[in-house]
Amino acid sequence: MRTFHRLPRILAITVPLAAIVATAACGASTTDEATAASTPVATAAPAPVDGADGLVSQNRLGVGAAQTAAQAALAKCQADGLGFVTVSVVDRNGNVQAMLRGDNAAQHTVEAARQKAYTAAAFGANTSDLSERAKGDGATVADLPGTLFLAGGVSVKSASGSIAGIGVGGAPDGMRDQACAAAGLDAIAGALG
Repeated sequence: MRTFHRLPRILAITVPLAAIVATAACGASTTDEATAASTPVATAAPAPVDGADGLVSQNRLGVGAAQTAAQAALAKCQADGLGFVTVSVVDRNGNVQAMLRGDNAAQHTVEAARQKAYTAAAFGANTSDLSERAKGDGATVADLPGTLFLAGGVSVKSASGSIAGIGVGGAPDGMRDQACAAAGLDAIAGALG
């Protein structure tokens, strides 16, 4: 079985061009130099990329901020008599950064909290505000894998936009979940800039 490897575009342009320049510099006679000087060489500019060095940086919460948000959200729920919830803090891609499962929290609350947090982070809005988008005939955003359009998720934003989500699952009412998640956001709001 043959395996083919593709060179990145910049190498595909740069390597042949470097070979032409090296050949011209090392073995050209005066006649060849005159011909080479009068013959234009076509070069292609590399495709534009994000970031000056081809890298894109992404803001996300530090571990301390994620823990603080999760602890504050669970503390709010406990103060409201809802200690049986799960709190999840995720980055913009849905990767869990912190999770706290309250005493006697049912297993389904773990995934519900994560999905609410991811939905809020991905859409940059609280899940209670997004629930109307999930209604309708036929396919809706509710069909997207890993999302949950129930109240209980809040978006964490910085100057660059949505960077995380805090989700709470397990309260008998989604708006009570969301009040706990909002308490988590309030606890770190000063550090977001």
